Amino acid sequence: MNRNLAVAALLAFVAAGPVLAQSAAPTVQRDIHQQQRIQQGLQNGAITTREAAALQRGEARVDHLQAKALKDGTLTGAEAARLDAAQDKTSHAIAAAAHNSVTGDPGTASSQRIQADVQRNIRQDQRIQQGLQSGELTHHEAARLERGQAQVHRQQARAGRDGHVGAHEQRHVQHAQNHQSRRIHRQKHDGQQR
Repeated sequence: MNRNLAVAALLAFVAAGPVLAQSAAPTVQRDIHQQQRIQQGLQNGAITTREAAALQRGEARVDHLQAKALKDGTLTGAEAARLDAAQDKTSHAIAAAAHNSVTGDPGTASSQRIQADVQRNIRQDQRIQQGLQSGELTHHEAARLERGQAQVHRQQARAGRDGHVGAHEQRHVQHAQNHQSRRIHRQKHDGQQR
């Protein structure tokens, strides 16, 4: 009788595995939403270039946690809770930056550069999410891609930490984004399926 219960428990655990693993796409969706909020704040002047750079540093931490959590191919409840807490922290930071008394000028070249970079972040996160949902990306591949997203966000944070993103700094960010875009394409089209 105890053996039957153990087998039933093991089968229930194995059956629950894919359900836990499929919860990765919503965390990427939340990344997209938070990048959109940063983009909106930059466009309406509620978020400055310096604030956006600091927020990208927070996004890099979230992406790093996602990569670490998905590395083994599943997202456990504890990992999901840690990710949720990190995303909540970033969400609060976005709200604080958007509602403080500091405003930016969305028309400056620096703001335009970081707006373009954030818009590209949104598109790349959407491609990762779409790949997870369609099964084109495995969770291992998504982990590697989230690690790449974290590198891009860190590059953006460095570029704007002084409150200005110059053309030379943007070229470095664009180079990192181009590299990441090629990785996303390769991973989505390598024939591996979840």
